[in-house]
Amino acid sequence: MSARSPLASPPVSRLARVLVRLRTTSPYAVDAAVAGLVLFAVSLQWLFPDEGDDPLSWQGWLLGAATAVPLVWRRAAPFATACAVSVATPVQALYHAPPPDLMYGGFVVLYTLAALARPWQRRVMLAGWLVGVAATISHKEGAEPFEYAFQLLSIVCAYALGSLARTQRAYTAELEDRARRLERERTADTARATAQERARIARDMHDILAHAVSLMVVQAEAGPVVVRSDPARAEAAFDAIATTGRDAMTQLRRILGVLKQEERESGPWRLPPPGLAALPGLVRRVGESTGLVVELHVTGDPRPLPRDTEVAAYRIAQEALTNTVKHAYASCATVGLDWAEDEVTLTVTDDGRGPAAPGGGGHGLIGIRERAAACGGGAVTGAGPDGGFQVLVRLPVAAGRRAALG
Repeated sequence: MSARSPLASPPVSRLARVLVRLRTTSPYAVDAAVAGLVLFAVSLQWLFPDEGDDPLSWQGWLLGAATAVPLVWRRAAPFATACAVSVATPVQALYHAPPPDLMYGGFVVLYTLAALARPWQRRVMLAGWLVGVAATISHKEGAEPFEYAFQLLSIVCAYALGSLARTQRAYTAELEDRARRLERERTADTARATAQERARIARDMHDILAHAVSLMVVQAEAGPVVVRSDPARAEAAFDAIATTGRDAMTQLRRILGVLKQEERESGPWRLPPPGLAALPGLVRRVGESTGLVVELHVTGDPRPLPRDTEVAAYRIAQEALTNTVKHAYASCATVGLDWAEDEVTLTVTDDGRGPAAPGGGGHGLIGIRERAAACGGGAVTGAGPDGGFQVLVRLPVAAGRRAALG
């Protein structure tokens, strides 16, 4: 068996290239070629007449040309072209007895009308051709019944092929339109997902930096005050600054790793984002770093939460404590987790200056509300029950979350 040449193209590929070239060619060039083929076909019967038939005359050739030349404009003006060919064809058939074997021009215009014309134009022309062909054949001497069936069936077939072409074109246009709509929707979904991811990363970076910087500022302000009177306390303050900075750098590296799409399953600094299990550590660090008395109270039976809900709860508590440290001038704060059947309620309450101070209505409180809404929950901020400031967030568990997010 000889090996197939790599340069040889399969027949299907060649046919596809020919079809693509025809679609990109000027319509008038294609229609002029169709008109030329029809003119050649109608001339064959006269150039090579059967025995006993009339020879070709210039009048007969002109009538044959009248059924072919208008086809050059069959797509630009389909109904006008069909009218011209419809007049020339019976005249040609009656002038040249017997009439031509096949009505090539008529088949082309019927196909074109069925594919391109308006509904009333298609119906009128189809009915006119069926009646006209039957009447024309009746004038032929010795016409056989099968001739009626053959010619009429040929007309119906040409019309049916045009209808199929119209249906196929409409179906293709619908598919292309649907593909364009899907592409637009996919682009919009991608842009929306990108915006949401950017907003999430921005919230994470804000929470990490605001929390770390706040603790570092508190320690940096306290360090020089006690550096001479209590060196051990000053050293602890500077150690706390270093520890807080390292923790912030660790979390920022993780976020940047996600942005670069280089996150791996394990690594020395690519740790998973913190959840509710890290909440006691957060409370302890804030208390040790700032001198603020922070307590954690948990009521109810804890249950597993979606990972993003756990991260949101941790970040909300972190931001609320950061606001307390930065703005409230509070002496103590309480973090509460109340587990119910379908939701968990997170509260952060302090005894500071009240609702005019914490967050100032800035990005911190906005981020808290956005995080809660993203998980299907809600957040309320304002004065605490005994004064101070309170952040109250309700987050649904798995079943309640599905209902809240739809």
